[in-house]
This record gives sequence, structure tokens and C-alpha cells, in this order.
Amino acid sequence: MSSSILTCFVAWLVPGGGHFLLGRYKRSALFFTVVLILFALGLYQDGVLFGPSPGLFGVLKFFADFCLGAPYLLGKAMGWGNGDIRSYGYEYGNAYLYTAGLLNALIVLDAFDINQGRKS
Repeated sequence: MSSSILTCFVAWLVPGGGHFLLGRYKRSALFFTVVLILFALGLYQDGVLFGPSPGLFGVLKFFADFCLGAPYLLGKAMGWGNGDIRSYGYEYGNAYLYTAGLLNALIVLDAFDINQGRKS
């Protein structure tokens, strides 16, 4: 397995983990903290961790949540993120969860670029 694939897998699984493997410890800690805070705020405000569902928007919601990696898998396994559509924070919670997942996807791409030498 190439180091790029391993770096990207670890970066997806643990937010900031790819940067940790590359020796970027401060950046790794920052990314880990920010993504987990967004994840926690999303759950706190009754956001939903979406599973696969039909339709384009269903796929996009699942992709945005699944990009969280281990927090998503742990949340689904523990039964978190069921949400309550009647809650005032429901849409905000979903927005926080989507943002956390998509931010983690960008962090994975950043770790890939650093590993490939495109970025220092």
C-alpha cells in the first residue's frame, strides 16, 4: 500500500490524522479539534447523521456526513444523530454536521497534496 493511500485513509478516519502522520502536529491538533467541535455542535442541536437514502440530495447528505470518518461511524454505532425535525436547532445541527464532514474531506485532500510534495 502506498504512503499516499495510507495517509488519505488515516486522514479520513481520524480528522487531522494524516497531518499527524506527516509530522504536522499543530495543524493536526487544530483540524482534529475544529472538526470534532463542529460534530459535537451538530449533534447537540439535533442534527441527523444520514445513512444512504434515495435521490440526489439523499446521496449528497450521506456523503457529507460519511466524510467525517470515525466520528460518523461511532455516532451511527452509538445511535447518536437521530435528530428531531421539530427542534429549533435541527437545520443548524445538520449544517454543522455537513460542514464538519466536508471540511474533513478538504483536510484529506490537503494531506494528500502535502504527501505528494505539491504543498509544503
